[in-house]
Amino acid sequence: MNQIFKIFKVDEAEAAKISASPDEPHKHEFEELIIGIEGQLEHFIDFKNISIDAPFVSFVTQGKVHRIIPRPVNGKCEMWGLRFKSEFIPETTFQLYAYYHDHATFQLENKAAFRRMTTVCEIIQDEMQQDNPDYSVVRHLLSALFMMIESERNKIAPENTQMNSQNTTLNNFLRILEDNYHRPAGVEFYAEKLFMSPRNLNLICKNIMQQTVTEIIETRKLIEAKNQLTHTDKNISEIGFDLGYNEKAYFTNVFKRRTGQTPTEFRKEMKSLFS
Repeated sequence: MNQIFKIFKVDEAEAAKISASPDEPHKHEFEELIIGIEGQLEHFIDFKNISIDAPFVSFVTQGKVHRIIPRPVNGKCEMWGLRFKSEFIPETTFQLYAYYHDHATFQLENKAAFRRMTTVCEIIQDEMQQDNPDYSVVRHLLSALFMMIESERNKIAPENTQMNSQNTTLNNFLRILEDNYHRPAGVEFYAEKLFMSPRNLNLICKNIMQQTVTEIIETRKLIEAKNQLTHTDKNISEIGFDLGYNEKAYFTNVFKRRTGQTPTEFRKEMKSLFS
């Protein structure tokens, strides 16, 4: 996906087309939110297949292996799809990894709250259809949409719901990472904080998120780097130093290896987009 944000709708005709020739399980380099109004979603994720009837919400973090097949129920299918790159709402994105890594899809019970979510999607679509959409407006609406979803999800599955040992460890790692990602610290630092070996922490991260600890740390640093490149006037060296990279050249190399652009090229693109 070349765009930083995209919204689309799946109806009966589109569902029939997808069902006739479904994709193989795959992963993508963007985040994806699906809001089901009518119909059913067959979702292969976390190496298991589930089917869920609308109304539902599904959030797929980038890098997750998955496949979705929308299906009509009683001849009806209506679903919103929102795709965005992690840097679009960097202050929110990484929190979503902890919230959704082990429960990507869930059904909603409060129909009034669900109608409000679909209204927000309609407002976002209306803005994106303008000749010059205001991406700042879209960013705020998308963040508000996730806040509404999280509020409803907590009513269904409160924070104190028991999790298995691996999920608990991953959540604890992500919380510690949120406080320490700016440090020049590697897997040993986080494993020590969790009273476990680096090998076991890596195994848990690979099992649940299909990424190593180092890749997750780099992802968090890059999300913040993109945030600062987009929304501050700090120079490249300052941003790298803020994130534990003591040399500008090393920070630039890591950034380009992971994104395909230098920090300067990325900043120029974002300024053009948000201007």
